[in-house]
Amino acid sequence: MSKKYFGTDGVRGRVGQSPITPDFVMRLGYAAGNVLREKTPDGERPAVLIGKDTRVSGYMLEAALEAGFSAAGVDVCLVGPMPTPAVAYLTRALRLQAGVVISASHNPFYDNGIKFFSAHGTKLDDAFEAQIEAGIDAPIGCVSSPELGRARRITDAAGRYIEFCKSTFPNDFDLRGLKIALDCANGAAYHIAPHVFHELGAEVTSIGVEPNGLNINQNVGATSLQALRDAVLAQRAHFGLAFDGDADRLMVVGGNGQVYDGDQILLAIVCSRLRHGPVTGVAGTLMTNLAFEHALAERGIAFARARVGDRYVMEMLSEKGWLFGGENSGHILCLDRQTTGDGIVSALQLLTALREEGVSMDALLGRLRLYPQVLINVPLRPGFSLHDEPRIAAAQRDVETTLAGGGRVLLRPSGTEPLLRVMVEGRDEGKVRAAAEFLADAVREAMGGA
Repeated sequence: MSKKYFGTDGVRGRVGQSPITPDFVMRLGYAAGNVLREKTPDGERPAVLIGKDTRVSGYMLEAALEAGFSAAGVDVCLVGPMPTPAVAYLTRALRLQAGVVISASHNPFYDNGIKFFSAHGTKLDDAFEAQIEAGIDAPIGCVSSPELGRARRITDAAGRYIEFCKSTFPNDFDLRGLKIALDCANGAAYHIAPHVFHELGAEVTSIGVEPNGLNINQNVGATSLQALRDAVLAQRAHFGLAFDGDADRLMVVGGNGQVYDGDQILLAIVCSRLRHGPVTGVAGTLMTNLAFEHALAERGIAFARARVGDRYVMEMLSEKGWLFGGENSGHILCLDRQTTGDGIVSALQLLTALREEGVSMDALLGRLRLYPQVLINVPLRPGFSLHDEPRIAAAQRDVETTLAGGGRVLLRPSGTEPLLRVMVEGRDEGKVRAAAEFLADAVREAMGGA
């Protein structure tokens, strides 16, 4: 289904440029509000929850969304800076009709975006997004004054979510004796994550907890791990946990400074669940490491690859009736605990496995030795079509011949940025790196000559 505004993870872009402008976001809120009113029984007024990360533009976009929903006759509950998964949880817990997050996740502060959750705490499907899109470009109207939506602030939202996170950790375990370094990316988890792990008994050292509106994800967080690595080594922490700007991703740094990704985290969680019963299958993406797939096969667990993006992993889990999935970027889905990817909840599931086994984090996560995977991002020129370039197809065939069945090649446009992802994976790192550079050069040459 072709969509004009919605991408892989909602509507996203540079603040001040279409579509991330106040007038568009107000129309988006109005269009979404009209769809919600159509789906709400007569006599009832729909209500939505709006949360945001710590970007300075969140103030402006929050006000625009609130105005659009109010004009459509939809009540609004405001929670301020709050992790994306917290909005999913609170929407469900408060029995609201939808949740909205103002965030561009791991992107720099000058980007922002809008993403929606259903009343069940799951991301909207394509059909629902298409209904919203159908009304965005229409002139904005306004219900009569008695029907206007009202706004209120949920003052205990952070405490509610902290308690929810803690409830996903076994009652007979605690984190006493563990020294944990946290990196909250100067993002939405800055006032949440430290409390969760401290209240469970850990000694917590935190970085990335001083947001100023401009420093979200800036040299900190799940996509920039050097600061956490330095903190782990300097503080002699047992390990470090890194979240991204909206706290739906998790990456781990071991006590020796080794970085562990979503594939390694997910395998440890799945193996923990195997101690309590069978795991039928696990969903990954086109970027999931081949070593992860092989590790599941050794344990008799089915595996399937979805398109890149946690929403597509979720769709596959729903289709197959499975509970566990994720991306190597750190989006982990544990549907027996949460309805969406949740960095803090994922960390607590990992710590459950750690307590069960009584080993170090390095021992737990180091069991999955990933095959070398080289990813090169090539800036994508507007209008360029990958499939119309025989030079790229020929280069890909050459690489696949060189790998001789011992690796994978993937070329895909990013769903959130104007980039082409060039990925090559295999057992021989030198061969993989050379192949990735060869393919990336072929793409650059094709774009230069197209």
